[in-house]
Amino acid sequence: MNDQTAPSYFKRHIFFCLNERANGEACCAQHNAQAAFDHCKKRVKDLGLAGPGQVRVNKAGCLDRCSAGPVAVVYPEAVWYTYVDPSDIDEIVEKHLQNGQVVERLLTPANAGR
Repeated sequence: MNDQTAPSYFKRHIFFCLNERANGEACCAQHNAQAAFDHCKKRVKDLGLAGPGQVRVNKAGCLDRCSAGPVAVVYPEAVWYTYVDPSDIDEIVEKHLQNGQVVERLLTPANAGR
């Protein structure tokens, strides 16, 4: 079996930018990113989605999409999300992480960078 067909250790992986900038520049930490990460991690665990072959929720440093913050990205699909509150996180968990459906209304604008 080559690397192209080997199953991934996790079916989906979501990374939350938790970067904080001391100089006052825009950053995800200014938008309660830690609370969103904590909420997602708990929701994934409560739904029984956590663990090998399923979903992993991870912290990340700067993902360089600051102007759209807060942001999270789901792999292997490489889908970028911008969220506002816990209900947005719930929707990402239930639709994308659990069922593989992209949440179109929460997509990060394609041109949003730092």
